[in-house]
Amino acid sequence: MSMIAPDLVRRLKRLRLGGLLPTLPDRATAAQQNKLGPLEFLELLLQDEIDRRDSHGLATRVAAAGFEELVSLEQVTWETPVAFDRPRVRELFALAWLREHENVIFCGPVGVGKTFLACALGHSACRAGARVRFVKVARLLQMLHQSRADNSFERELRSWVAPDLVILDDFGLRKLTAQQSSDFYDVLVERHTRASTILTSNRAVDEWVALFDDPILANSALDRFAHRAHQIVMEGPSLRAAKAPSKPKGVAPPRRAR
Repeated sequence: MSMIAPDLVRRLKRLRLGGLLPTLPDRATAAQQNKLGPLEFLELLLQDEIDRRDSHGLATRVAAAGFEELVSLEQVTWETPVAFDRPRVRELFALAWLREHENVIFCGPVGVGKTFLACALGHSACRAGARVRFVKVARLLQMLHQSRADNSFERELRSWVAPDLVILDDFGLRKLTAQQSSDFYDVLVERHTRASTILTSNRAVDEWVALFDDPILANSALDRFAHRAHQIVMEGPSLRAAKAPSKPKGVAPPRRAR
């Protein structure tokens, strides 16, 4: 920093380019050693600033998303005993479905990696500049219910309609009440064709209608949602069991109290 003239520091900060200051002396030295011209040096500095802002923007979007698991495409382990259409899932990471406002469904038993893949797709969407939110379905319905008490339902609903991608995790754990059915319908229908939604569930899609209080409402919402969805069925053993800590050898099980 001592190598940089105070006037230059002030001007960079005025142009909101203060992020260049920590690396500017090293960049100037490297430019001299490599005999870069003025335009090449300027290009190098501007690329540094672009990279810095992109990194900051990604961190902000990821934090705002509220992922349950912070994972990226690079962390996905494809060689697992769980069966699913791997080529199709790999293709989803190109995000064509996000640009077309389509949906993604991950169905399968507990522990096969539905939420993991959903969060990894969400992270890729953040990288692409999308606004993303993650929520457990039970928590979403609770927030919508609470918003009715202080007459903020419309504002709360809009907050779930606005993002480019919403990940609704663990749908179908229990049957919905009449009000929950209506609220969930509102979220799905308001987002229809406007933005993308990822939904994970332990239940097959053909079981979803029975979860709603009103079958007519259910068919109306799910027909719209599933019609524009890429459905990924996952089958196999729980991956969580494989990650569970093993028992130390030679340790006897605890005695039952009598």
